[in-house]
Amino acid sequence: MGINSESNIAANLQIGPTDQGMVRIYIEADGIDLPLDFDPDEATEIAEELLAAAEAVRGMGRPRPGAGGKPGKGKPQRR
Repeated sequence: MGINSESNIAANLQIGPTDQGMVRIYIEADGIDLPLDFDPDEATEIAEELLAAAEAVRGMGRPRPGAGGKPGKGKPQRR
């Protein structure tokens, strides 16, 4: 499975600080509980990569799913 492969797996995503000073991305799906812990610098890098990817998609000139044709009004998709 690659970055452009779609999936029918639904998952919940939570992001927040831990009591150990880490940033946790927690993914829960059918039979999967996946806590991913990052130090603050790593979390910042991930956030920057997410922002860069969002900007790249905006630059593609295609409406985002759920955007209704109005830029900046879309909702993120959950899979």
